[in-house]
Amino acid sequence: MDGDDVSEELDARYLEELKQRILISPFHQWAGMELLTVGGGNAEVAMELQPQHFNPQGIVHGGIIAAMADTSIGLALRSMLKPGFTHRTAQLNVHFVSKGEGNRIVGRGRSVHLGRRMGYGEAEVVDSTGGLLAKASATFIVLPAPGAF
Repeated sequence: MDGDDVSEELDARYLEELKQRILISPFHQWAGMELLTVGGGNAEVAMELQPQHFNPQGIVHGGIIAAMADTSIGLALRSMLKPGFTHRTAQLNVHFVSKGEGNRIVGRGRSVHLGRRMGYGEAEVVDSTGGLLAKASATFIVLPAPGAF
């Protein structure tokens, strides 16, 4: 790792802080997302589906699936981002492969590349039986954030 590298697995203290941030985040609370695991370039997020998560056809709204993919990829990358840096989604690509039904979905994100300026990750969103709903990829901008972990 050279001096300009921004990639470094967060230590346990920062991972716990990250978990707490997600727990109290108004967005994650509103959406009903639960962080199951995060660390080592991986993250898993679950959602117990409620009536508001379904579109008029009775299937999980594509925006909900996209949010699960974006969140799981973002957290996977964040788990490898050195203190003093942050990131923002620049592009999200979601490929829907089957309709979402049931009562629970899970997003499993992983960090593929994390450089000084850009990060790239991938995710799968599955239903409660493990059936694949979508595959996603995302590019994130890496930014300095003095004082941030």
